Amino acid sequence: MGNSGIEVSALGMGCWAIGGPMRLGDLEVGWGAVDDDESVRAIHAAMAAGVTLFDTAANYGTGHSERVLGRALAGRRSEAVLATKFGHRIDESARLILDVAVEPEDVRASCEASMRRLGTDYLDLFQLHVGDLDPARADDVRDTLESLVAEGSIRAYGWSTDDVDRARRFAGTGTCAAIQHTLNVMQDDPEMLALCERTGMASIARSPLGMGVLTGKFRAGDRLPDDDVRAQRLEWMAYFRDGRPNEQWLTRLSLIRDVLTSGGRTLAQGALAWLWARSPVTIPIPGIRTVRQAEENAGAMAFGPLTNAELAEIDRLSAPVAGDLVR
Repeated sequence: MGNSGIEVSALGMGCWAIGGPMRLGDLEVGWGAVDDDESVRAIHAAMAAGVTLFDTAANYGTGHSERVLGRALAGRRSEAVLATKFGHRIDESARLILDVAVEPEDVRASCEASMRRLGTDYLDLFQLHVGDLDPARADDVRDTLESLVAEGSIRAYGWSTDDVDRARRFAGTGTCAAIQHTLNVMQDDPEMLALCERTGMASIARSPLGMGVLTGKFRAGDRLPDDDVRAQRLEWMAYFRDGRPNEQWLTRLSLIRDVLTSGGRTLAQGALAWLWARSPVTIPIPGIRTVRQAEENAGAMAFGPLTNAELAEIDRLSAPVAGDLVR
């Protein structure tokens, strides 16, 4: 994981979806109802297939994702690298995400609460989860995180943000190990990747499968239920529009499908292979809720990255519609 000295699998598991329902104001920002027993089986299946990195957040199910992950890793903590996030107050009983809370005492309290829910006495990676935080406030957060590293509560820290200028505030300083940002075959981010490569940080690829669109399971006109975050009208939701898959994405996916599925890969495995080929510092963290998803995603590691020729072919085939995609 960057220059941190923490070794992780080439692929991680994103744990947003296993958190279940949660709300931000009037918006439902979970992925609907979830089966905790199946979530535990999925985590175990991922581990059996070689996945060691698990990425969650206090926000996910307002603590529920962390609790489920902690349950799955009971007695197996040494086999996993735990990454979680902080930055908001949460109401666990009401399943509500509340206000931004990044003062030193807030960061420390969040660290302690996450460790308690995860059933561990240290965190491998602790990430700021407020992507648009005032940069001046971020400097104070970084100082607190450095103190937590020195005290042994966390091994390294990072920032979940798509803003390169903000990422630079953490880049190359102290024990910052990673920037988590949106990256997939539809949404390249050359400037952030260059920053990570230059400063020795990992690029943890958020939404590597476009919240499911890149798996090929959605067709034009499909509609997600209202209790799914993908059905919400959110400014950053490029993958779906009013709960329906972005038609521009589906068009481009049809053009590059044959390249992504070359060599026997599934479409999802090809999308992950693109990320590994795109930069040597990328670590995709596709979200999973089932054993089948865990096994398919982890199976991508056996194929490895696409070739440079395949990367170039994807650029060539998708060029006519690339400009129509919504970032």
